[in-house]
Parts: sequence; C-alpha cells; structure tokens
Amino acid sequence: MEKLIPIIELLKQGKVAVDTTDVKVYEKSNTKHDNVQMLMVKLESNKYILAVGSGPLYDELTGEEVIKKGKVCSLTHENRLVLNRYFDYTVPRAFGTKVATIGLGDRLGLASPGHIETVRDRNVSPVLAQQSIRELSLTNRTMNDILDAAAFAVFQEGYEDGYGADGDHIKEESDIRHALSLGMSMITLDCSEQIDKTAEEASSETVQIEYNKLPEDIKIRYEDHYLNKTFQVNGLSLTFDNISLMRNVLLYHTAIKYMTHVYNKYISKENRPIDFEISIDETETITSPLSHFFVANELSQKNVKLVSLAPKFCGEFQKGIDYIGDLEQFEKELSEHALIAEHFGYKLSIHSGSDKFKVFPIIAKYTKGVFHVKTAGTNWLEAIRVIAKTNPSFYRKMHEFALEHFEETLKYYHVTPDLDGVQPLENVADTDLPDYMNDDAARQLFHVTYGLILTHKDDSGDYVFKDDFFKMLSKHETEYTDELVRHIGRHADMLGL
Repeated sequence: MEKLIPIIELLKQGKVAVDTTDVKVYEKSNTKHDNVQMLMVKLESNKYILAVGSGPLYDELTGEEVIKKGKVCSLTHENRLVLNRYFDYTVPRAFGTKVATIGLGDRLGLASPGHIETVRDRNVSPVLAQQSIRELSLTNRTMNDILDAAAFAVFQEGYEDGYGADGDHIKEESDIRHALSLGMSMITLDCSEQIDKTAEEASSETVQIEYNKLPEDIKIRYEDHYLNKTFQVNGLSLTFDNISLMRNVLLYHTAIKYMTHVYNKYISKENRPIDFEISIDETETITSPLSHFFVANELSQKNVKLVSLAPKFCGEFQKGIDYIGDLEQFEKELSEHALIAEHFGYKLSIHSGSDKFKVFPIIAKYTKGVFHVKTAGTNWLEAIRVIAKTNPSFYRKMHEFALEHFEETLKYYHVTPDLDGVQPLENVADTDLPDYMNDDAARQLFHVTYGLILTHKDDSGDYVFKDDFFKMLSKHETEYTDELVRHIGRHADMLGL
C-alpha cells in the first residue's frame, strides 16, 4: 500500500498522478463528491479506490487509512453498495421501449470497460450486467458478482449515461425474487419449460385430441377470440383457422399463464421501472409470426406490459458464429415479427446475437433501429484471442483441455462444430494461434467450454487455468479493451448504431 501513498497525497492537492511506474491510474474515475475526492488505480493485478477527505461518504467506504484522511478501498461488494448510494450512475436502470439496447454479458467480470468504450457516443444503451443462471452456475459466480463488476467498471470509466442489469433467462420464481431484490433493472423470463414442445410437430389428429382435453371454458374463450378471425397488424394479415388456433393454444397456453403470473406478482409490484422481457426462443419450436401475435395479443389482453420479446427465429442462432439459414426467409419473417412488436409497443429481442453479422442490417432496417440484442460469450472469445497472442503455451494447454472435455458441454448448449476441420495444434505456429478465433468450429469449442476451463482444479484443489488466466488479462488489459472495441464495435456498426 505504500506505493499508493504518493498518489493519495496528490489527490489531497486535487491532482492525479499520470506517470507512475508501478501503479496504473484510471483518470476517468477521478471524481469529487462533497468533501471526498476519489480515484481508481491498479497495483499489480488488484484494483482499488483511493479516497481522501471527510464526511459520510468517506466514513462509509471500507478500507485501510494509510494517511490521515486518506483511504485505500478494495473493490468489495460493500463498497459497491456505497458507490450506489452516492453516485446514481453506478445504479442499474431500465431503458424502456424507445431506445436500442445491447446486452453485453461479461463472463469474466473484466469486459465492461471495453464494452463501455465501445458504446460511448453510439446510439445504443448497454446492459452490462447480464449472465444467465446457467452461466452463473458454470462459472461459480453470483448475481452480486456481476452487479459489482459492472458498477465498478462504470465508476472506473466515468460513464454516466446509464447501464442496465439483466436477470437473464430466469425460469424460477425464487430467482426472480432474488434478482429484483438485488436491484436488477431487467428480467428476462425464460418460458421454455412451459411451452409444449410436442405440439409443433404433432399431426392434426393429435392436436385435435389433445386440444379437446382442455377445459371447456378455455376452449370457448380462445375460439370466441380467434377462430376464423383475421387480424390486421400494420398491414400484415393474420388468420387463425381451426388447426392453427388449437396448435397455438397447446403450445403457449401454459406459458402465457406463467408470464402473466410473474408480471402480476413481481414486475408490476416494483416501485421502479423494470425492463420485462419474454423469451420464447430457448426451444426447438420456431415462433411463426402468427404464434408471435397470439402470445403478444394474449399478454396485451391481460395488461402485461412488455419492454421486449424474443421469438425463436427461423434458421440457427448458434453460439459464437454467424447466422445459419435462408436469409430471404429470415428477412421476410423478421419483417413480420418487427411489425407485430411495433403494433404492441415493445422491442424485438434477438438472443444469441453474438457475431450474427449477416442478419444485423436486416434487424436494423425492419426494427427502425430500436431493438434489444443479447451477446455474451463473444467477449470471452476475445479474451482467448488475447491469451493466444500473449502466452501461446498457455493457450495451447487450454485448447487441448477444451478438446478433451467438449462433449460434456453438449448437455448445456446446442452447437454443431466440425472439430475434425480444426487445424491440429501441432501444425500451427505460435504467431498464428489467434487465428483460431476466426474459425467457426474453434470459436464454438471455446464458447461452450468456458465453465470447465475456469473451474477446473488439480488434485491439490488449485485452479489449473483460472488464476493465471485472470493475471494475464489484467497484465494485458489495454489489449483486451482494444479487441473488444474492435469486435463489439463491428456489431454496433453492422446494426447501424
């Protein structure tokens, strides 16, 4: 801590040390509140907030007072809560339906500074804290961990334009309660377990049999509202015949009940705005425009207010690679989905949106630039690229481990990489290792094995990769930021932002 004392002395004089050998100073964090001056720095691999002054803010910050009225404060959860109390811009906020947003899930807790630099001065608002329950489990992180990392990044970068925090792909009510209690500003409700996956492929005869098992009052209500009726939606005509109505009821009736229950019990009861998103994309059932309208119309009738909805689009949105499918068909259906979303007043949401460059211009065109796109693992892949550039031998060990354990990940993710087509490590020079992150199969290999890589331990209980991985990224922080600005920036450019 002694190396930080000269900087604290300068802070007392209202100055910031720029040229330091051992300490990295984040100048954008330099801020004053009442009688307290604050600055974030990094010593070795650890970041701290330096605080000088007096008053409630100074007293509430937990840290070591190294000189009189001068503290060194670690980036703890408790200190994040202090920042939230005194600096509104460090608190997640909802963005509503009028602005484009991009989810930037950060699996490492290190990517947000690069994400902030990417979106700064663009026509998009970032959702920085975003990890699904699945990802949290696979990385041994908590919702508080992602909230802490995002808030400290916002403070570090002096970013005051607002950011969101998404309780992503939540299925259970207990997780919804927990996310809201922590201050998440967005809830993405994953309804995949309430969608009857058998109804889509069932024969007309089977649909009729299963539909007839429903209570009579439910059938009467749906038939009165939809049967043989045509709905006009921004010039789009949508008609429900007997089979299409029965099939949609079987597919979505239970899911709609759950969506409505969650909205009424939790979302509507909050005394602050919440961006409520419905996800019906985590199934094999493609959401036709007719089905999209059916779900949206039912929610509208029940006064459920959505900020965004994620259909399951035609084609494949596999992790970490570009869109696979018929672009003409996608454009036709996307245009209709966009009309439906506009009609009901919410944003269309695109999940597994990382690296879907082929369809980004189509999305931008038909949504008129107002949408939500979720990205997640692509920033992890850029971290892998940095490791490949800066520590080839370490990269090789991770690559070998990922190949050995790839099959274990298929219970969590649907990916179809041709691993036989990936260049064998022994045939690739160290200088060419970063090119693996330009190969679809290698990208997917790393995209889905992240949890195993980050949590793997040796026989003595020590992490095999995690600790060294984080030290390397800390050492090459600038390079990581540059890669994110380049790669996520390409997303923003292609989305017209």
